[in-house]
Amino acid sequence: MNHYELTLILNPDLASKFDPYKEHFESVLSQLGFNIHYCENVGIRELAYTIGINKKGHYLIYQLNGDPANINELETKIKYDNSVIRHLLLKTETVTESDSFLTQDTKEAKKRAEERAHEAKLKAQVQQQPKQTPSETKVDESSSEEKKDESPSGEEESSTTEETTSEKTESENEEQA
Repeated sequence: MNHYELTLILNPDLASKFDPYKEHFESVLSQLGFNIHYCENVGIRELAYTIGINKKGHYLIYQLNGDPANINELETKIKYDNSVIRHLLLKTETVTESDSFLTQDTKEAKKRAEERAHEAKLKAQVQQQPKQTPSETKVDESSSEEKKDESPSGEEESSTTEETTSEKTESENEEQA
């Protein structure tokens, strides 16, 4: 008995009929004398390149034990199954029951997407709040400076007015003389 890892890429249109297909395929494996140690449904992922008309595929990974004499028959059954886009059967040293790289990557991608969505939501909330822009702050500062300048300039105006009045008075006195 050897250990095997079987990766299937299934037609993504099969998603609604996935459970019956999985049960059927597992019965085929058991008929051929393969023991299933672990089955991992990775889900639908985008393919690296288009295969036929498919841009996405439903990944399914099996960890199996079985007789090497039955491998050819298993390959033939997979080859003529229209639901399978691609498959890969590898002989392994041991059976691993941990998540594959594809599943870990999918979980990390979901976390990153959730974090990005949360950050975008926070940015949107910050942008919706009325906030003073730097130009508005400068306007406020300049208007407060103008207010400060108005009071001294008011005094200057009164002194200027006094000077003008005194000049008029002097010019009137010269005209009279």
